[in-house]
Amino acid sequence: MGKASNFDSKMYVLDTNVLLHEPLAYLSFQEHQVVIPMTVLEELDHIKDRKHDVSRDARVAIRGLDGVLSQATPEQMLQGVALPRNKQGGLTGSLIIVNDHLFADSISGLPGNENDHRIINCAVHLQNQHSDKKVILVTKDINMRLKAKGAGLKYVEDYRTDQLIDDIALLTSGYKKIKGDFWQHVGQCNTEQHGRETVHHIPKDLIPDVFCNEYLLDDGDQFAARVKSYDGEHITIKDIGAERLMHQSAWGIKPKNIYQAMALDALLDTSIELVILTGPAGCGKTLLALACALEMVIEKGIYDKVIVTRNTPEIAESIGFLPGTEEEKMAPWLAAITDTLEVLHKGDENPVSSRNYIMEKANIQFKSVNFMRGRSIQNAVVILDESQNLTASQLKTIITRCGEGTKLICTGNLAQIDSNYLTAVTSGLTYIVERFKHFEGGATVNLNGVVRSRLASFAEENL
Repeated sequence: MGKASNFDSKMYVLDTNVLLHEPLAYLSFQEHQVVIPMTVLEELDHIKDRKHDVSRDARVAIRGLDGVLSQATPEQMLQGVALPRNKQGGLTGSLIIVNDHLFADSISGLPGNENDHRIINCAVHLQNQHSDKKVILVTKDINMRLKAKGAGLKYVEDYRTDQLIDDIALLTSGYKKIKGDFWQHVGQCNTEQHGRETVHHIPKDLIPDVFCNEYLLDDGDQFAARVKSYDGEHITIKDIGAERLMHQSAWGIKPKNIYQAMALDALLDTSIELVILTGPAGCGKTLLALACALEMVIEKGIYDKVIVTRNTPEIAESIGFLPGTEEEKMAPWLAAITDTLEVLHKGDENPVSSRNYIMEKANIQFKSVNFMRGRSIQNAVVILDESQNLTASQLKTIITRCGEGTKLICTGNLAQIDSNYLTAVTSGLTYIVERFKHFEGGATVNLNGVVRSRLASFAEENL
């Protein structure tokens, strides 16, 4: 029993990449001790002056550490300085700075000329020194975790505190399929008519884990509804009907399946300010987003302009210094948008002229993510394409730019992440899908099925 209680005390050794991933990560370890090796501080110092987005995170981490340790003496830093409470409150631990350069390389058996090896060496030394504690190395580097295990470190972990789901299969799709006939499950319910809108109040225990603007389908081909609101006892659903969903259109585009129909419904509803479209390549995300944007700007006059943006391959860091306007530099990265515009007008006598005319008429602007910070976008449709390659903080920057009367459409395919620093579970797109699922002004639709071509469909399923 004594040994078990001793191991309740933990000592977490943080790698540099954890602080770059989340600069205030050291506040997330509750009542336990957090160790920052001197090598980590040196790496942060080298990174902070680079011309990269990651440099900002390094500077935030350094300022945060300085805020905790500025009044501490060298002796207190070695013993542990009490950490401030984080936003969630609860117990707090202590922060220790360790000079790992004092430890012999022979402790772990790894050559000491690499920073990763020094950090592993530090963790192994602490494990030997504090046999009564569980010493855990926390790193996002998979290879470093393998090396640490091989060097004799018993406990190695990935940093998962900010990870909202463990498996991408658990990510919400934005709709639920009820087995059998939906109304057979419901039985009696209260129904209200508001003009052309039919609303039903059904018992909450029928669908316990429901959220706002989630679509409901059943095994038949007649029923389709959307959740308007819910409380502890009842769910209020808007009866849409599958047939009505399938007969919607925007800018001449009609849905090819029920998933596209649900996406069109969310995109054309001005009460929904954030629409997130996920799904495989070729499922129609960009086409639907652009068609609905043109419909709402040109045909209906609800919004004034369309702003299209996406991250550039260098993790949204630079669009280059060669001559050219912002739109000219962004054009190669936004070719998918111009291709889509040509598809929407392929029946015209001169598709290229039609595309240029529509771009001017709808006031379509191509913008870089770099220049979003500090802006306030009013009365516009913002299409954020390929958003799976953005981090949660980059997406927050863009979402917080949206002012009154602005609709944001985020599209992305979590199977096609180009960033070296993101996975499907840590992508900003996954983050906002989970964070905004209970937001009454947001909707998510996962578009199942590839409609681009038979070739694209086969490739998606078999490659």
